[in-house]
Amino acid sequence: MRVSLAPAFILHRRPYGETSYLLDVLTEDHGRISLIAKGVRKSKSSHKAILQPFVPLLLSWQGKTELMTMTGAEANGAGLHLQGDCLLAAFYINEILNYLLLKQDPHPKLYTIYAHTLVELQTMPLQQRILRLFEKKLLEELGYGIWRNDFEADGFYRFYPESGFVRCADGIDTFSGKMLLDLALEKLEEEGLLKEAKRLMRVLFKPLLNGRELKSKELFI
Repeated sequence: MRVSLAPAFILHRRPYGETSYLLDVLTEDHGRISLIAKGVRKSKSSHKAILQPFVPLLLSWQGKTELMTMTGAEANGAGLHLQGDCLLAAFYINEILNYLLLKQDPHPKLYTIYAHTLVELQTMPLQQRILRLFEKKLLEELGYGIWRNDFEADGFYRFYPESGFVRCADGIDTFSGKMLLDLALEKLEEEGLLKEAKRLMRVLFKPLLNGRELKSKELFI
């Protein structure tokens, strides 16, 4: 495979050998890929400054295996200015994408959603609505869209992995129809409902993460 100047964002980078980086990358047309960026840690490398998360890039690479070699990189616009809790939220998004996306499984719509979410996260303070809607859209892209428009606002629902949401009496592990309806319609605004939606996302993502602990959550704490 040989690809030239593909839109991309780096999800994670780590040192590889003495002078290189190993990059986990989200691309628009090729999904999540892994690249070796050879020699870029050298002081004279022109790529060192831009090969980091939250900088829109155009990347080139080649290779036949899951781990390919970067052959070129250039900025595709200015880096995004993220700070405080918004920066931590962006690291959380990167980490969960790195865990859940299969390699070389294209999600062009998700790439657009991701780029738009990063732009929203530039505005402080952190708005929990941004995270909840990203999580909802990510679940839909992964084939776990369980939202309906027929939730009853005054009802309560319990989630079962095998059958989805079932109406029931209110209880400790139930979710309000009002929250589920607002989330389905992407009109979630009320603080109490946002907290409830966060609890729901923990339930939905737990089996997908398969026991993995997210390091970004430790940073929030």
